[in-house]
Amino acid sequence: MGLTKTDKARAELQPGQRSLGQRERALLLLADGRKTAHEMGAYLGHEGEQLVLQLLRDGYLTQPRVAAVPVAADPFDGKRSMATTRMFLFDICERMFARRAPALAEALREALRNARDRSSMLDVSHTILAEVESAAGLERANTLRERIALLLPEAVAA
Repeated sequence: MGLTKTDKARAELQPGQRSLGQRERALLLLADGRKTAHEMGAYLGHEGEQLVLQLLRDGYLTQPRVAAVPVAADPFDGKRSMATTRMFLFDICERMFARRAPALAEALREALRNARDRSSMLDVSHTILAEVESAAGLERANTLRERIALLLPEAVAA
């Protein structure tokens, strides 16, 4: 999410208002909600980011806060099972790695196919979650960990 103008910035850009310099006013014109501070600062060279930060501090620009809305995953009303967990892990491999890293996806699928017991299947799940964490971040990996905990049989979920 990018920077947006505040009411103070809109007032500054009105005809007859000139409390800021031309460079600062140019940055205010660039604030369209899509450009980040870094992108806007790049327009003015090495001091551009400092000017953007100053405009943020002075209340001319704001970075909208996105409320963390919990994403409701498809509800799972079935029984907890290793088979369901395994299928979920296959699905993660497809969605996260099949296009971006086909060799990794194939290696993870092969590891899941060869996991014949709970322990080896859980080892593969830890590997998959580590790859998800490096590719998509800790928050995404934690979301998947929570989902896996809901799918695993009670004795294994702990």
